[in-house]
Amino acid sequence: MMFRIFTTATAALLMTTAMAVAQPIVFIPEGSADTVRMIDAATGETIKRITGLEAVHGPSGAVGVPYLVAGSYAETDRAEIAELTQPEGVSEDEHVAHHAKPENIQIGPADAGISILSVLDAATGEIIRRIEVPGAVHHTAVSPDGRFAVVAHPSGDGISVIDLTTFTLTAFVPTGSMPNYAAFGSDPGVVYVSNAGNGTVSEVDLDRGIVRRNMVAGIAPEHFVIDPDKAMLYAADADAGDVIELSLKDGTVTRSFAIGGELHGLDLSDDRATLFVAGRGEDKIAAVALATGAVTFSPLSPEPYHLTNIPGTGTFYVLSRAEPMVWIVDEATLAAVGDFQVEGEGHQMVALP
Repeated sequence: MMFRIFTTATAALLMTTAMAVAQPIVFIPEGSADTVRMIDAATGETIKRITGLEAVHGPSGAVGVPYLVAGSYAETDRAEIAELTQPEGVSEDEHVAHHAKPENIQIGPADAGISILSVLDAATGEIIRRIEVPGAVHHTAVSPDGRFAVVAHPSGDGISVIDLTTFTLTAFVPTGSMPNYAAFGSDPGVVYVSNAGNGTVSEVDLDRGIVRRNMVAGIAPEHFVIDPDKAMLYAADADAGDVIELSLKDGTVTRSFAIGGELHGLDLSDDRATLFVAGRGEDKIAAVALATGAVTFSPLSPEPYHLTNIPGTGTFYVLSRAEPMVWIVDEATLAAVGDFQVEGEGHQMVALP
């Protein structure tokens, strides 16, 4: 879909500038539509829609990593797994062997169902592999060096660890009640996981498959973003209406920013000086100047939901939870300078150069 015609000189300047440089591709999962939409950030046009991704939720990738991973929030019967589309380039024998039930091997809770994690080519969107994981997938993360993918299972109270060099599930690590979100800091072998059910953030050593420490992080931390240079984590304490600043050096909460209402997505500006927050409960977005702690608000309706910075554009995308649409927001003014339609229910977006 094309953007609606912009009505301000600022919007026109943003688009002209964006066209002059290479722009990211934005991947938007469309939930019940079973698709991921690839958007050209320069034009707002849909490049393609990746199909065959049931109840797709929380895709992720990393700069320079050739893969994108996309989880499913739907569990699948093992009998149905054999009917999945065989990825291109995989032989029949490899496909059958990959989906065969392992003998005497149990990774994850004994009573866990099965869902499918899809590994995609980040350049083309083609499905490369499908991997069975123990239970419905909420959010995912890919390590900066491309070694690992991490999958959060809210109903399983832990994460799955995927080796992206072999496309295999290698470990299940219990983290805490209702793990929600995962992200990496400066160490590609360590991932952080928010546990919304017990108010903690877990630091997980992926090589050892263990939780190294749990940090108290408000009441119910959900989405978060990390500034790896400053070793700071910013988490939406969703129902409390606050964003907490958590030091990854000593595990203490150093500041709290009152946003108000139910919160959802958040992200940092390119220079990591400003934190943007989606205030779903009060139909607003917020910008936190991290140097001073000052918070600026702007109305956005209805129900701003997931939020993702689009590098190099001076804009961020915000999904609506109430309508199948995405706003393009100018970071400097917090004004919506365009929008476009999606299908199904949009979830966590990822922008890759």
